[in-house]
Amino acid sequence: MTSAQYLGFDANAKLLMVHADDAGLSHSENQATIQALEKGIVNSFSIMVPCSWFHEMAVFAKNNPKFDCGIHLSLTCEWETYRFGPVLPVSEVPSLVDENGHFFKKREQLRANAKPVEVQKELQAQIEKALQYGLRPSHLDSHMYSVGSHPEFFKVYKSLGEQYHLPVLVNQQLLQMVGLDTKSNLETNDFQIDQTFVAGWNSFENEGLAAYYQSVLENLTPGINLILIHPAFDEHEMQGVTINHPNFGAEWRQQDFDFFTNEKTRETLKKHHIQLITWGDIKNKLNK
Repeated sequence: MTSAQYLGFDANAKLLMVHADDAGLSHSENQATIQALEKGIVNSFSIMVPCSWFHEMAVFAKNNPKFDCGIHLSLTCEWETYRFGPVLPVSEVPSLVDENGHFFKKREQLRANAKPVEVQKELQAQIEKALQYGLRPSHLDSHMYSVGSHPEFFKVYKSLGEQYHLPVLVNQQLLQMVGLDTKSNLETNDFQIDQTFVAGWNSFENEGLAAYYQSVLENLTPGINLILIHPAFDEHEMQGVTINHPNFGAEWRQQDFDFFTNEKTRETLKKHHIQLITWGDIKNKLNK
């Protein structure tokens, strides 16, 4: 049985989620995500609970349950001047933070310092905070896929999905991206996304992200496909957040927003018989 058939579709169905990461990161990120959900073809998003603009997006998610919302579990903070740390007091999870009480910038630093028990405590605290806000998450995923920094962190991640009866984003390409061995860390009963697409620096620097996404859609193969994007506006706030970080920077995020709110993109889906699905669809199937 193919993944499409598992969800009740034809074996050759081209299924797609267009997912917006990083909601809660900034006001710009939130507003672009909301507009992309309401006017574009983005049909899923996930919220970063530790970030300063979490409240705004959590209120939106609670008031708009028709939109598929997950929790973007966060253990790293890559930005130069925009810094954030754990939901829990630093004294409870000291191995997760730098000398200033902020998350480490790189997965390698997290891998070298973090204790699995403190990873468990912090990620569970993020989920519980979202639930206390009245959110009903459709799934769990991970900022920078930092849950894949170490096999023990990945076990924690999957166990939280089981504990809260939520699907978790598991995909071989993402594991390979963070350097985690797929054979020893994936089990036969793990629900996996067939193909995950994340734009790269070469596409941004050369032909632009629109050309990359257009190619992805025109060449999409049957199965469950996921495009991960980061919509925001190329303006003062987002430029400040992403200063000296053009990779996934303000201009990048503007290009994400522009492509997935363009009517031509919706026409491309129709032309290539691509069907949109959500994490909610997967959750309902897995919990039957």
